[in-house]
Amino acid sequence: MENSIPELENILRQLMSLERRKKAKMLVVDDEPDNLDLLYRTFRRDFQVLKAESGIQALEVLATEGEVAVIISDQRMPEMKGTEFLSKTVPQFPDTVRIILTGFTDIEDLVDAINSGQVYKYITKPWDPLELKGVVQRATETYELLKQRTEELRRANAQMALLSTIVQVAQSATKVEESLQPIAIAFGENFAADGCILQLVENNSLNSAQGIYSVDSPSENWLAEDPLVKDAIANKQLQGSVNVPADANLSEVSHYSSSGIQAHIIVPIIYRDRVMAVLSLQWKNPCQLREDEIKLIHLCAQQVALVLTSTKAA
Repeated sequence: MENSIPELENILRQLMSLERRKKAKMLVVDDEPDNLDLLYRTFRRDFQVLKAESGIQALEVLATEGEVAVIISDQRMPEMKGTEFLSKTVPQFPDTVRIILTGFTDIEDLVDAINSGQVYKYITKPWDPLELKGVVQRATETYELLKQRTEELRRANAQMALLSTIVQVAQSATKVEESLQPIAIAFGENFAADGCILQLVENNSLNSAQGIYSVDSPSENWLAEDPLVKDAIANKQLQGSVNVPADANLSEVSHYSSSGIQAHIIVPIIYRDRVMAVLSLQWKNPCQLREDEIKLIHLCAQQVALVLTSTKAA
């Protein structure tokens, strides 16, 4: 088992899709077209800039476009003040960093907004482009840090839930078949897979016992026809493809085109050098796996092997 660890990590690293860094989204809101255009031109090189001429229109933009890293809003606007608009964005987009452009006469409104956490910074008019760029740069860094911490917490909770499910299955399942479905669901949800199948292997062939998770129910099990599964069982090593349509060995396999799967990894579940099961993780988009996910897959594969062994012996 120990000799398979470097190979597992090497293959998983090949499946890691390095996403090109995209421009962060920014929303600028001002009822004066000239000011709105100036804000757009100031930041268009570094951001994907969205524009709105009122707070109401800005809320509509957010409803369509989703979360943005930074919002810059004028305070004095008809129908809705900037601080009122920004306060409405807090519940749905708590990590977004909000900056307000204002005159000195609006300080009282700003103090309340800043104290309540709705505004990160205010810039007085007329604003200096270099100063505003500096504020936005720091705001973007703050946003990225908040998103990183939020994602780390989400991952930690998801990973804990996955390990907890495996432990619970080990404690409660009286038959090996009973353990397959909850484990498949836990893996599929943790790795945001479109499909996950955990299927037993007997005498180096797939057994009929299986557990299936699918975002789009019902899901068809075509693992018996998949060349990756055969290789994983024969070689006792993880197999996969990050880009199935471009893979000459898989492009002609009919179940990939019919299911829309673009990325697929097969993890052999091994105990004492014997393949007990295979775990199939399937995505309809390019696969992306982080370093912590690599370690988690290895750890959980070992735990699943123990679960299957203990339930078989029960």
